[in-house]
Amino acid sequence: MGNRAGVFREALFNRRMLICIFTGFTSGLPLYFVYTLIPAWLRSEAVSLKEIGLFALIGLPYTWKFIWSPMMDRYVPPFLGRRRGWMLITQVFLLVSMALMGLFNPLDSLWSIAYLAAAIAFFSASQDIVLDAYRREILPDHELGLGNSIHVNAYRIAGLIPGSLALILADHLPWLWVYVIVGLFMLVGIGMTLMVKEPEGGGKPPLTIKDAVVEPFKEFFKRLGRFPALEILAFIFLYKLGDSMATALSTPFYIDLGFNLTEIGLVAKHAALWPAIIGGLLGGLLMVKIGINKSLWLFGLVQIITILGFAVLAEVGNNLWVLAMVISLEYLGVGLGTAAFVAFIARSTNRNYTATQFALFTAIAALPRTFANALTGYLVEGADASENPLAYSIMNFIGFPLDGLGWTNFFLFCTASAVPGMLLLFRVAPWSKSDSDYVISRSTNAA
Repeated sequence: MGNRAGVFREALFNRRMLICIFTGFTSGLPLYFVYTLIPAWLRSEAVSLKEIGLFALIGLPYTWKFIWSPMMDRYVPPFLGRRRGWMLITQVFLLVSMALMGLFNPLDSLWSIAYLAAAIAFFSASQDIVLDAYRREILPDHELGLGNSIHVNAYRIAGLIPGSLALILADHLPWLWVYVIVGLFMLVGIGMTLMVKEPEGGGKPPLTIKDAVVEPFKEFFKRLGRFPALEILAFIFLYKLGDSMATALSTPFYIDLGFNLTEIGLVAKHAALWPAIIGGLLGGLLMVKIGINKSLWLFGLVQIITILGFAVLAEVGNNLWVLAMVISLEYLGVGLGTAAFVAFIARSTNRNYTATQFALFTAIAALPRTFANALTGYLVEGADASENPLAYSIMNFIGFPLDGLGWTNFFLFCTASAVPGMLLLFRVAPWSKSDSDYVISRSTNAA
């Protein structure tokens, strides 16, 4: 018992875990900027839910980042090294582009805002490529669960800046200064990049672009087999589908219930953040004890149950206590599920191809947030053939009410959407299979 406690303390209290805090913060800040702050800004300026929902499409870089990730593996910037050089480049561009957002007016320059937001998403996705590779290369296998749990929690803490502080500031300052202040928080990531060292555990850069593109995909399918590899990719897409859709329009949902921006900033965002952090830390600790496979099962069930809380809130309406309770339970489940999910993704990569494989897996995980979430506004409000023929055709084809589901039925649909990912656990992470057997078998196949 004492030896196990000593191993756990050594894993928890080391420099690698401190670095994971900073990688999480600097990775989460621009994503919450795009998916939380911008929708709140647009809704407060009377932009429609349908247009805000379509803004999810600016997240396409998160989905397609595996396309240019081989170039970030192949080419080394002339300063700081392969990982740190790309980290600094993307972080400087993020700071500048985030600060510039406040120069535009949503009612006059919606397309300009969309273009700049897409650029921010591109720089953010590019930063994620290199941060994920860096983190995978500095963490030994036995620290993957805990290290990624800490990363995810810091990621969520970063959401306080655009999701809480910025909304509170917006009630007292012009939006221009709000965006400048939020952008300056990227200095945290820049400072980390300048202080850390290049990882020693990563492979050598590929000799050619062809090697950088082809070998990571060839290795993944060869190591697992074609059908098992496709099952893992399907699981990565589906596991977070339900809660991703449920939270896609959370801030506009709160506004529609009658909560003002300060209430959302003080109550809703904190009620989401701290349970998610507790869930993430608890998830990391439980993974040390029960492993990644069992954690995916248990935490996934919690996710499904807690999504139903949003349907309850939609029925109750404007009640701060119910808001805080429902969101706390939902994000406790989100924190638990994300901790195991990110650890599963990291475990599925090969150290020699971290940037491209990690980018592929996280891009697939981002697909629901990009494409499915783009339709969420139409699922709630309905679609008109003259206004958006594509959305109208999609909803008509899949049999959804053309006048919209409304908030309550929408959240019930999100709950049902979480079930297919759970069913795939029978194939990709059986309850009875230990993590050590899983990792050993994959390593053997790779050899």
